[in-house]
Amino acid sequence: MKFDAALPPTHLKDVPAIAKCAEDLGFDALWTQETQHDPFLPFPLIAEHTSRLKMGTAIAVSFARSPANLAYTAWDLAAQSDGRFMLGLGTQVKAHIERRFGQVWPESVTGKLREQIQVIRGLWDCWQNGTKLNVRGEYYKITLMSPFFNPGPIEHPNIPIYIAGVNTGLARLAGEMCDGFHVHPFHTPRYLNEVLLPAIDEGAQKESRKRKDVAVSVTAFVATTPEDANFARAQIAFYASTPSYRVVMDLHGWGATAEQLSAHAAKGEWAEMPMLINDEMLNEFCLVTDEAHLAAALKSRYAGIADRLALYTPFVPGEKDNFWKNCAQSFA
Repeated sequence: MKFDAALPPTHLKDVPAIAKCAEDLGFDALWTQETQHDPFLPFPLIAEHTSRLKMGTAIAVSFARSPANLAYTAWDLAAQSDGRFMLGLGTQVKAHIERRFGQVWPESVTGKLREQIQVIRGLWDCWQNGTKLNVRGEYYKITLMSPFFNPGPIEHPNIPIYIAGVNTGLARLAGEMCDGFHVHPFHTPRYLNEVLLPAIDEGAQKESRKRKDVAVSVTAFVATTPEDANFARAQIAFYASTPSYRVVMDLHGWGATAEQLSAHAAKGEWAEMPMLINDEMLNEFCLVTDEAHLAAALKSRYAGIADRLALYTPFVPGEKDNFWKNCAQSFA
């Protein structure tokens, strides 16, 4: 199990120091998110200021972009980082695609993401091997690649593609055609074992692949202090209010609470929401332990589930450096 870090929301000028510290402390990879900043811009700096650290998006919003844009960006980053870059894609939810990015929400989420991945790999194959570009589907018809627009082959062309999801459709798609699956932080071990991992396996079997062909990357809520627990309650409440994530609450019989949370969110009543996350819910979604036992407890909780593990808490150099170093060394 690899131990990774999440790049905190920050300005680009701070990225080199964060990346160097992450590598020095022993993290295996540094992941960016698409929240307050572009997820791709940090990577040239990360690659330039490190030599071993892997890096990837967790996630970049695929439905906000053309698959050709994604293919070009990933190709350049793989070349610059000597093959350390991983392309992690997520669909986001309908409201954000339509109202934050101004794009059209597809009739089939898995169908469009499948085609995006096919286009990306088709472009890569064309650039690396000279294969004729001919990807035709419901959403894309990509057939044109003249030499002027062809970046040509690179030394490390096998760029891993991860996709993220909460529901089974995207988990099956990951099993069918992806190198990895980003587990949403809003999960429980029971949900992973009973719902998502079987879906990944189902997709893998469909294409004569094995479960081990798909690296499962987990971002976990942990709480070693009362302040951590309060933060986790607030985040869990926020995610549980999202209707498309309700399946996780339903599995545990907490559908009524999810409906209450959605009603509060619709009214902007954010302060009331964490109070609905009781201790039972907190312990299902968040590992509550003390710092001395954290690494062992994480390994026990995610044994047989996670190939890569990161904490939901962003990594900030100068804050809890001994904590991060001990965790990273425990997974080395």
